[in-house]
Amino acid sequence: MVLTPFQFVSWVPSFSTMNRSLWMPLMATPTTPVSLAHHFAELDDPRVERTRRHELLDIIGIALCAVISGAESWPAVERYGHAKRDWLARHFRLTSGIPSHDTFRRVFCLLDPAAFQRSFADWVAALADAGVGTRRAIPIDGKTARRRGRQGAALTPLHLVSAWAGANHVTLGQVVVDEKSNEITAIPKLLEVLDLNGALVTIDAMGCQKEIAAQIVTGGGDYILAVKENHPHLYEDIDGCFTEALETDFAGLAWSVSRTEECNRGRQEMRECHVIARPEGLRDAGLWKGLTAICMVLTVRVAEGIECRYFIGSFAGTAQEYLDAIRGLGDRELATLGPGCGVP
Repeated sequence: MVLTPFQFVSWVPSFSTMNRSLWMPLMATPTTPVSLAHHFAELDDPRVERTRRHELLDIIGIALCAVISGAESWPAVERYGHAKRDWLARHFRLTSGIPSHDTFRRVFCLLDPAAFQRSFADWVAALADAGVGTRRAIPIDGKTARRRGRQGAALTPLHLVSAWAGANHVTLGQVVVDEKSNEITAIPKLLEVLDLNGALVTIDAMGCQKEIAAQIVTGGGDYILAVKENHPHLYEDIDGCFTEALETDFAGLAWSVSRTEECNRGRQEMRECHVIARPEGLRDAGLWKGLTAICMVLTVRVAEGIECRYFIGSFAGTAQEYLDAIRGLGDRELATLGPGCGVP
């Protein structure tokens, strides 16, 4: 269950792995240019003034902290607020205590998504500039969401594309388009506002497009793109390359392999990643700007069988580096929260 279909941010829900510096931006002081108060100062409060029992910054800040801690519903956000009230009171005014879950929901329904996007993106960019986190890995995942307005007023389904800072699980940007469009048109717009220089961009199969690959390389970044049957020739050629390579034990190929084994959500998982550099036999390979390698990831889950996924990349990295980047693309299941409204 997610907080609301209009999603904007996801953080690692574990205090033990978080650097204390990530909390410092929550403190609004004159010497902290990355504070929430600084970057959300221009965000309009959509509520009628006489009905504002809680300050807007309190509502936004508490919601962010709750999601960091793993909250996955508006009632969970409220429960977090009550449980951590003493700590929150050191950083927020809490003039009327902790808002109710209905208040959180209503306010985030009313917030202007575009305006919130600008404030949030500026804040995250300031964190990166201040050395909090890294922009090296940027996984982009296409999602479908339905945004609802006030009670009884349903709006059209929306598509959402979020870029994740993989190592820190912080959204760097997002683009929303209506149902007449799709993620393919949204991703190039998102890439335009991201700093791609030196970045490694991973995108699911929806973004496996020649124009997107060219845009990333032109911007100074590298890409790893998932390949599925929607590109039948490319998929067939990659499958053929790895089938032949496995039969010959990768003889004569520039090849690397990496294997991992771990327990994920109570399930035993084994992953095996193979990367072939400078592959031959790919039709129209020259149309994919910078294409340097093909990748195969085998995932074995106990009692679920084997999953095989293919990727193309401009990144001249090892199989371990590819596996780390591809795993970042799978972090989309973490709890998310954002402006817009809907019934969980």
